Amino acid sequence: MISLRFLQCIGASKMVTQASSAMIFPAVSGEVFGFQNCPPPLLQKNRNFHSISGTPAASLYIQKHPLFHSQKSPFLLDSRAEFQSIGLFDFGRRWNSCSILPAHTPNVSNVSRFLNQQWNRSFSTTQAACADVHVTVMDGKPLPDGHAASRISRMDRIDAQNALFEYLHGTRSLHFTDAEHMSKNSPVFLQNLIAKVENEPDVGRSLTRFLRYHPINEFEPFFESLGLKPSELYPLLPRNLMFLSDDDVLLNNYHGLCNYGVPRSKIGKMYKEGTEMFRYGYGILLSKLQAYEKLGLTKPTIIKLVTCCPELLIGDVNVEFLRVLEKLKSLGVELDWIRGCLSDKSMYNWSRILEMLNFLDRMGCNKKILARLIKEHPRFIFDDSGKKIYILVAMLLKLGLKMNDILTLFVQYPRILIGNFTKNLWKSVQFLADIGMETEDIARIVASHAQVLGSCSCKRPKVVLGSLKISPEKLCEIIKEDPSQFSNLASRKKVGIVNLPRVDGTFLQEKTNFLLKLGFVENSDEMAKALCKFRGRGDQLQERFDCLVNAGFDYHTVSDMIKLVPSILNQSTDIIEKKIDYLLNHLDYSLESLAAFPTFLCYNTDKIKLRFSMYNWLKEQGVVIPTKNRKIIRSTVALSTILACSDARFVKYFVDLHSEGPKVWERLKSSVSSS
Repeated sequence: MISLRFLQCIGASKMVTQASSAMIFPAVSGEVFGFQNCPPPLLQKNRNFHSISGTPAASLYIQKHPLFHSQKSPFLLDSRAEFQSIGLFDFGRRWNSCSILPAHTPNVSNVSRFLNQQWNRSFSTTQAACADVHVTVMDGKPLPDGHAASRISRMDRIDAQNALFEYLHGTRSLHFTDAEHMSKNSPVFLQNLIAKVENEPDVGRSLTRFLRYHPINEFEPFFESLGLKPSELYPLLPRNLMFLSDDDVLLNNYHGLCNYGVPRSKIGKMYKEGTEMFRYGYGILLSKLQAYEKLGLTKPTIIKLVTCCPELLIGDVNVEFLRVLEKLKSLGVELDWIRGCLSDKSMYNWSRILEMLNFLDRMGCNKKILARLIKEHPRFIFDDSGKKIYILVAMLLKLGLKMNDILTLFVQYPRILIGNFTKNLWKSVQFLADIGMETEDIARIVASHAQVLGSCSCKRPKVVLGSLKISPEKLCEIIKEDPSQFSNLASRKKVGIVNLPRVDGTFLQEKTNFLLKLGFVENSDEMAKALCKFRGRGDQLQERFDCLVNAGFDYHTVSDMIKLVPSILNQSTDIIEKKIDYLLNHLDYSLESLAAFPTFLCYNTDKIKLRFSMYNWLKEQGVVIPTKNRKIIRSTVALSTILACSDARFVKYFVDLHSEGPKVWERLKSSVSSS
């Protein structure tokens, strides 16, 4: 028995040696593993090679080994199914790090030392060629899409960014702007990089030393910095390349887009949806962009177009897109207006948009009313590529409404195209038809109370009639006498009527003019979001803006503050003045601190007083504020440090610094709430 056990251990040691000689562990990102079918001497001679994919040969070799099938194996895992699920990479790593080998196993020290050598002999890899190879992180779990597994301090992150920048720019000679953007906009890759030296006291210096001997796959931080998630970028990684400088065609087209003005964070979506454009020869991509300029489009409009619809740069010019432009031009709509109608979060079908415009034309639509509707409500034809409006118009025409009446309805209630309105309206019309209401009466109710019918989802007629215990004829009479009761009678949820107010052109224009003064682009996504966040008339917003300027801020500084936090203008001038006075005269902060953290004006006054009263008490007690490497007493801290954290974090990092802190905190809360 002893001899048999001894022979098994010798065979296992030989098996590990043979399997490990073909094993290459990931160096930096730790996401993808691979095997290379080449003899061990070749691997030893040429260590700096790039593994491409995992071949099942090595895994199959271990699974077929008699020791793996032996139930008496000293290092058998819980089940062979688990072994197959974690793969050879995890098997080797867990063997080494999780003490799968029992202490009494012969040659365990030699095996562990050999696996450690294999771990250090590692280089970054690209995607796996086999479909069954999984992307894993250091703990064997799926790679997160932008959420770090463990919290990293700000200083460690900055040090890591600097180390990565120095490697990319200084060692790899990438352009300064490319290296800087990659180092500051690839958080998941940076997280995996820091994990390599997480136990080192000086992250920056340790990473610099690590990168000196461990080259990385530069395409990973490159694609992540372009706005792609790790789960999106791995299928796009080139197979036999790991250095960006080796793909000069990609870099030339990338720099061409950057020089034209395309935001780097949008180029990732363009690469994902239109990889072909990044294989164009020198100057071809620029010529395609300039071709759209010849159509009369300005550069900002073209940039928005190609980021939302990358397919416009692939192949020949999109004929349907050109016809849409011609159609809008015939209605008197400026071509650059299209910029504010597009969003890079949506997909656009130019053929369907063109079909919808032609449909409205065939129905005898008044061009002046249609042009006005398109100009005032630009998402009229672009949301869902016109599908929603196409269905709604067809339904209303079937009810007997005339085209001009439908367009007038849209002008009066432009929000009826938002959310599930079309679906709810269709179900409500079907409900009225099922209870026997005449088509003329349905059309009259739709024309006068469209917002009531589309504001909620209705129940089935049988359910409503059964709960009310009335006949269909009686229900028809009730709804015809007072259509506003429909939502109370038939709605699935007993809620009040969602009134969609008519658009007051004067107030809307005042708000629009105010935003244009601040530098917003007309009809842009940013302007649409700001219009939703601002409350009050345009003259009130201007008055609050002037209040901030009169407090001592520069005009451009106030503009930047409002763009960053639009809600600060939702408060009256009196409240704004009181908060600024309290900040300057009671807390002894400067206007510069408010410019750096304009959200201060959005916090409740009681919360501001409570937090800073507690902080001032801690200063009086001489409590030191812990930082990364030392403890210092600060006279002031950033406003965001005091206010931006939750109550639980404030108690943990401030109140609990003093033994009497919790008692004082409760006393201050009582005094502030009672005052």
